Parts: sequence; C-alpha cells; structure tokens
Amino acid sequence: MELDSLREAFDRVVEKRASSSAKAQEAIDQIVCEIEQAIVKMQMMNTDSMGSADHSSVLAELKAKLNELAPLNQLDSFQKELNAALSKYLKLLEKSFCPDISKAYRNVDFESNIINSIIANHFYRQGLFDLGDSFVCECGESNAKHLKLQFQEMYSILEAMQARNLQPALSWAANNHDQLLQNGSMLELKLHQLQFVEILTKGSRDEALKYARTHLVPFASLHKAEIQKLMACLLWADRLDQSPYAEFMSSTHWEKLAEELTHQFCSLLGQSSESPLGVAILAGFQGLPTLLKLTTVMATKKQEWQTMKQLPVPIDIGPEFQYHSVFVCPVLREQSSDENPPMLMPCGHVVSKQSITKLSKSSSRPFKCPYCPSEAVASQCKQLHF
Repeated sequence: MELDSLREAFDRVVEKRASSSAKAQEAIDQIVCEIEQAIVKMQMMNTDSMGSADHSSVLAELKAKLNELAPLNQLDSFQKELNAALSKYLKLLEKSFCPDISKAYRNVDFESNIINSIIANHFYRQGLFDLGDSFVCECGESNAKHLKLQFQEMYSILEAMQARNLQPALSWAANNHDQLLQNGSMLELKLHQLQFVEILTKGSRDEALKYARTHLVPFASLHKAEIQKLMACLLWADRLDQSPYAEFMSSTHWEKLAEELTHQFCSLLGQSSESPLGVAILAGFQGLPTLLKLTTVMATKKQEWQTMKQLPVPIDIGPEFQYHSVFVCPVLREQSSDENPPMLMPCGHVVSKQSITKLSKSSSRPFKCPYCPSEAVASQCKQLHF
C-alpha cells in the first residue's frame, strides 16, 4: 500500500535527521573543546607572565587543528545527506498524492446548512465546545447547538470518571435504566461493581457490604455468578491485589466502561459512537489512492467511472469501516443492489433477484436451484434485507 511506502520514507528522513544532528553536534563539541583548551593555555601563559608571541603560537595551533577538523565541510556533508533523503521523500509525496483530486469523486449538490451542522456536530461530540461555538457563530447555523448541552453532560461524566468519581455516571445510568436494558446493556451493573470495588479497596468492608445490599441486590437474580465473585472479595478486603480477584482492580475496567458509556450515551441520543465526519474522512483517505489510479486508467480508455453504478475495482478500506453485509450473487457474480436484492429460496440458498428471473424465465413454472436438487417457483422466494 502507498501509505506504507510513504511511512517508510518518512521514517528514513527522521532517522537521517537524527543521525545528521548527532554528527553535527559531535563536530560542534570538538570545535568548542579545542577552543576551550586554547583559552586555558593562554590563561596559563598570562599567569606565567609569558609574552604575546606565545599567544600567537597557541592561536596558530588552534587554527591548524580546526583546519584539520574541517568543521564547515563536515556540517555541509551532513546537511547534504539530510537534504537528499528529504528530497526523495518530497518526490514520493508528489508522486503519491495528485494535487487535483476532483476527478476521484462525483460532483454532488450539498446543502450548506447540512454540511455546517455535520461539522458543528463533530466539534461538539469531540468535546471541542469553544471551537464548535465559534464555527456556529461564523456560519450562522444556530440549530446545530441543540446537541451541545447533551455532549457537555457526557464529557462531564467522562471527566469525573477520569478522576475516579462514578457518581455522575451512576446517576445517568439510573435515570436511563429502562433504555439501557432495552439496548441489552449492563452498564449500570458494571458501574455499581466498579464502585463496590473502589469502596472496598479504600479499606471500608462494612461500607462495601452496605453498598452491595443497596445497589447490587436488584441484579442478583440475573447475575448471580458476578455478584458471588464480588461478595468473595469481602474476604480479601485488606489484600485484594493479592487475591484470586485482583483482576477487579485493573485500570482497564475504567477505560472499557468509559468507552461503553460513550457508546450508550450516543446511542440514546440517536447518534453513532464515532463521529460520522471523522469516519467519512478516514475512509475517504484510505480509498482515495485507489480512486486516483482508477481515474488514470479509465482516462486512458476514454471511459468515465463516475457514470457507473458500480466501481469496476474493489476498494479495501479495512473492516473498521464495514457497517453492513455485502451480498454477491454466486450465479451472476454481481453485488446486490436496491434494484437487484438478494432472494432466499425455499431450500435455504440465496441468489439475486435477477438470477431468480433468469432461472424461472419470468414464468410461474418451477425451476431447479443452482446448488441443490430442490425446485421452487419465483413467488416462493423472499427478499432478504441486510
């Protein structure tokens, strides 16, 4: 991948810069050392009341040594090596990134207010509230501020968790108890578990037991095993870090809970846990080199890829950007679309709608499944939704 070669070239520049800097510093240190030695000699001569002619000999000796070191030549050589590596990197950048990327995307009419709202939303959900306010003020999209207060609440909870204060998170989870259960999340129980361990590690066994009776008992019927482990921790109150349950003290629990709280908080707001703008930019950054190559190839063939319904080449943007399944018909070897959706046959095999049409020859006659001896009619096939 081109990004890998760019990263390698950049690493070479960094390495060359460090090496050049170290060599240059070494040469400068040698010069300073020779000058300091010469100064010491002249000071000794002054102490011994020796003449200025001896100073001249010291200076002449210093000049000879500096000429031998040739510091300017050394520094110039080191700089040339660095410049050569930097020049290669810049050429690789120019080769890898075409300055004109307009051919790699379709021209789409955007509504500026929607784009401005997306950008403001990104700033607020990243916790950049001052920047978001400045942007909203400049673009005049006051409607984009409606999410600010909600994300401010989320970040205040996360900041409290960083300070090992779970009270704001517990209050929020309690207020959204039913919605969290509908999402299948046990965030509230995990927060209470963490608070229980936090109380216990501070040396208060009685307070931990009291907390468990108040807050953990309601979860006991469905989460008996987890509660039992927590109760066993009471036996190791003074040395929990040396117990079989030392894992409860791991700081990773705080990090994972912060991530889950962010995910659930955004989910209840009807938002994704990651910024849509950030995801779009990162995905586009990974797919751009392939699209630029495609435009070059298509231009030589005098074809325009922007008019195609489907790209002629796959674009690998990594699994982190794949949010839904993609079905490719095993008969026609074409990706499904809204016009050509996947269809489930009675036998359990799946082919595209166009394949069903061709196999049935657009009639109500039974046709044979292309993968097993079963027969079906077009009306028996059901559309699948991904």
